Amino acid sequence: MYLVAVLGNLLIVLAIGSDPRLHTPMYFFLCNLSLADIGFISTTVPKMIVDLQTHSGAISYAGCLAQMSLFLAFGCMDDLLLTAMAYDRFVAICHPLHYSVVMNPRRCGSLVLMSLAVSLLDSQLHNLITLQFTSFKDVEISNFFCDPSQVLRLSCSDTFSNNIVIYVVGAILGFIPISGIFFSYYKIVSSILRVPSSGGKYKAFSTCGAHLAVVCLFYGTGLGAYLGSAVSHSPRKGAVASVMYTVVTPMLNPFIYSLRNRDIKNTLTRLYSRLV
Repeated sequence: MYLVAVLGNLLIVLAIGSDPRLHTPMYFFLCNLSLADIGFISTTVPKMIVDLQTHSGAISYAGCLAQMSLFLAFGCMDDLLLTAMAYDRFVAICHPLHYSVVMNPRRCGSLVLMSLAVSLLDSQLHNLITLQFTSFKDVEISNFFCDPSQVLRLSCSDTFSNNIVIYVVGAILGFIPISGIFFSYYKIVSSILRVPSSGGKYKAFSTCGAHLAVVCLFYGTGLGAYLGSAVSHSPRKGAVASVMYTVVTPMLNPFIYSLRNRDIKNTLTRLYSRLV
């Protein structure tokens, strides 16, 4: 699954980089999303594979902090890039005549850099809060990676104020992106319904169908994992839910975009014919 996820996302990056016809804002965001997915799955699965081979689940305190920091950074990056892609589809469908002006290369680059900066700030905030605690020794986490929520529960000191800060930041970084996505698709659906022909409606909706599927997969598995762990205290169920959004989601994203996108399929076909 790890190899499929990495190779699939690398193929998306290769296809977009090799075909000048795909050098558009939509594919620029998709390329960055694929790179973020590679980083997201690479923070957890390689260590899990080593643990399975060595029959040891040990990790150092510094390694745990590094893994947690990268996991949060790439996860937040995924979230913000999906929001930027929703905004791109909103402008393309609702304001097509102004699309090239609004989604110029400078703005697209700024959106990606802003997503990266916010993601790094979020991950470092969690690290700074965790560093206030005494170094842990010989403690167990009922998951296959350093889940931030479980790491913070290991502290014996009062973490009420720290939890408030984390929940507020998490609510902001969760509420604003999902609100932006909902608003974008509300406007998109309203615009599509005003299109007179059924063919025009299908063409307009097909341009954002893959993105909508990835959004549902990302938020569905993520919310399912955290809501499931809050309701059920079974470590096994929590680990299975974590696998869904840390492994399965990055693996399925390339398939969703390549199978539902004619441009990507044509480019991959041409790349294959060149190699053969």
